[in-house]
Amino acid sequence: MEVKVLGPGCPKCHETEKVVREAVEESGVDAKVEKVTNILDIAGYGVFGTPAVVVNGEVKSVGKIPKKEEVVSWIRSAS
Repeated sequence: MEVKVLGPGCPKCHETEKVVREAVEESGVDAKVEKVTNILDIAGYGVFGTPAVVVNGEVKSVGKIPKKEEVVSWIRSAS
């Protein structure tokens, strides 16, 4: 499973990455977390607001820091 955090490096992006990493650990699912900072790569997902979270190629959240419980549910439903 691939989970990507899209964002240029703003404080909200860093917090989102932290939440996602904690959620992956908590879920027990084998997932690779990747931080995507390149604006062109981010735009390639059709995302124009950050932070954003992508699970297995599907955009799950844009423009906000998701709750850890939300991320855990996305990961579990995608596994």
